[in-house]
Amino acid sequence: MAMSATELEAYILKAFPDAQIKIDDLAGDGDHYFCSIVSEAFRDVPRVRQHQLVYNALEGHMGGKLHALALRTSAP
Repeated sequence: MAMSATELEAYILKAFPDAQIKIDDLAGDGDHYFCSIVSEAFRDVPRVRQHQLVYNALEGHMGGKLHALALRTSAP
C-alpha cells in the first residue's frame, strides 16, 4: 500500500508545525515523492541531520509504505 501526498504532509506537519511543504509525486504511483520542506527547525542543523529528522517524522514508514523520498530541506 502506498502513502498519499496528504498523508505524507500530515506526518511532516505533525513534526514541523511551521513547515512550508511542497510535494511532487514523481512517478504518479504514490510511492516516489520529491518533497521540499522549509522549517525553522532546520536552522543551523546540518543537512544530513535535517533529512534524518524528516525520516524520523515518518514514524517507520520509509522503506515500507513509502518507497522513495527525495528531500530538499532548509530554514526560512
